[in-house]
This record gives sequence, structure tokens and C-alpha cells, in this order.
Amino acid sequence: MIRDSIQVEQPFRAARDTFPIGLFARVRPAASAAQTGSCHGRPDASLKARSTKVATMAKIALYCGTFLFVVCCLGLYGFAGELNVPAAVTAGNSLSIPTSGSGEATLYLVGPGTAIKRKVELGANVELSANDLENAGRYVVVLDGESATFFVTAAPVHSIAFLARPSRVPADTPNVIAGTAFIFDRYQNLVLEPQPVRFALTVDGQTVTRVETSRYGIAYTKLNSTRKEGAAQFVAAAGPASVRRVVQEVASDPCSLRMTAQRDQYGILVRTDPIRDCAGNPVPDGTIVTFTSTDAEGKSTVDARIKRGVAEAQLPPSKDATISVASGVVVGNEIKWRSE
Repeated sequence: MIRDSIQVEQPFRAARDTFPIGLFARVRPAASAAQTGSCHGRPDASLKARSTKVATMAKIALYCGTFLFVVCCLGLYGFAGELNVPAAVTAGNSLSIPTSGSGEATLYLVGPGTAIKRKVELGANVELSANDLENAGRYVVVLDGESATFFVTAAPVHSIAFLARPSRVPADTPNVIAGTAFIFDRYQNLVLEPQPVRFALTVDGQTVTRVETSRYGIAYTKLNSTRKEGAAQFVAAAGPASVRRVVQEVASDPCSLRMTAQRDQYGILVRTDPIRDCAGNPVPDGTIVTFTSTDAEGKSTVDARIKRGVAEAQLPPSKDATISVASGVVVGNEIKWRSE
């Protein structure tokens, strides 16, 4: 609060006008040489030194008296003094700031998403409500020309934003599922303090778990898919909060292929055994299986899709052929076909 310069100068003028300066204006020497101990009308040296000392002490007394008078007068005016605020406050908590002096002043509070101007009474505590201090970050408070800074930190964990990728993965594959958790308090501030976050992936009673420590409000992990196909329940939990996502685990590439061949009226009918991956999960219907027949006349290739766990195809007739089967990078057994 800015005061008029005339009001500040008044105590100094009052001190100057009322202080008995004339009492110490000067010290007169004695009238005669006999009284002063002078020789040939000159004052005694010791008396002159004492007079100078008295004058100096008078000046010091004058300055000290003026200073004390000014301090007492200034005490009649209201000043807030230095602001006493804590270094950190938890989001959602109120804050009480003590003030000194008297009179009315203007409070300014500036922080993340916050700008407040408020009239307050000096000498009483300034109250900042929980709503004023919801957003985490650095705050500056200004009152009557004095300023101070403090930080609002996040409250305890209240909620999690959880991302799980991808939504469809092959079973029994290492480090194929990624999970990212963002940790928030009830006011949607990132909880920057390290927090243990538990990730769990469950399919048909099989569970894969991992605990990660968050950094700057984020925790990340990669998990192996389970051996069992199905809808995996992927859960991230921290404190009282937990979030669930669903990741579909499907059979991976066929682990082994076996087929049989027989003659029919159209040529050679080839058919696979039930096709499974290495974990024993049935390979999804629609997966492509390629049958190849090689003989003296050349090569014949037929692509067939798995239906109900098996694939079959019709190859042209041949007297002497080599028949093979493959799906992706997996090659099955070969059959040496000889017609009778």
C-alpha cells in the first residue's frame, strides 16, 4: 500500500520543530582568562576539548531522539511486514497467512489457472480456501508491497488414465503387450511423487504381473502374453484406484502341420489335422494354408482357409508327385504320392 510522501515526512518535521536543539547549539567560553584558565585571552585547551565533546554528544542525542520519534510515528501506520508462508501446500488444503499492522490492503494471488484480487484487513490472518489452491504448481502471493512464493503439490492418488496396446496380440509372445498409466489426484493434477503401480494380465486363470514405479506421474511396462488364448483382463492399479482394459489374445502361428492325402473322383484330396500353435491353442479360422503338388508336368498350388480348425484342398490327379503343406513360415510334412 503506497502512502502519501507528505504523511511520511510529517514525523521528521515534528521532531525537528519540537526537539530543543537550542540547548545544544553551542557552548560559550568563559568571559575572563581567570575563570577559564586562559592565557592572553585564549581559552584553555582542555576546556575547548570538553566543549567539543559535549557538542558531539548533543548531536548524537539529537539524531537518536529523532530516529526513535520517527519510528514511533511510523508505528501508527499499518504495514503488513514480511509474509510468512510455507514452502509447500497439498492441493485441496486451505492456507492461513498471518499479517501484522492495521488498515485495509489488497491481496494478489497468482498461480496455475488462478488469479485472485481481494481486499483484506491487516493484523488478521488471510485465509486462502481449498478451492483457491486446487491446481498444483508455483504460486506468488503479494500483499502491501511484500511478496512470497510457495508450491502446491498434488494430493494422494485418486484416479488412473490407462492405455493398453495393441488390442489384439498372439498368445505366448514375449514383451508384446504395452501398458501406460497416468496417475492423477482428485483435482486432476499429475502425482509427480514416485508411486508403485501394479500391472496384471489375466486370461482363464493365468496371470502375469509386474510392479513399476512411476516417474513424473507416468508408469510404463511391457508384458508377455499368456499361453492361453482369450480375452485378457489387463489391470493397472495404484493406491485405491484401478482401471481395467481388455486385450484379445489369439493363437499365434501354427507350431506344426500334418496332412493326409487320398484319391477321389476329381484327383487328390488333401486335408490337415487340427491346426494349433505351440501353446496348444487352435489357430483361428480363416488362416491361409497352402498345399503344393510337384510332378513331372509341373507344380500346382492351392490356397485354402482353415475352417473349424482344419484346412483341405483338391489337387489335380497325378501318378507320381510330391505334396507339401505350409502356413506362413511353418512347413508341414511331405507326402510322396504314387498312383496305382
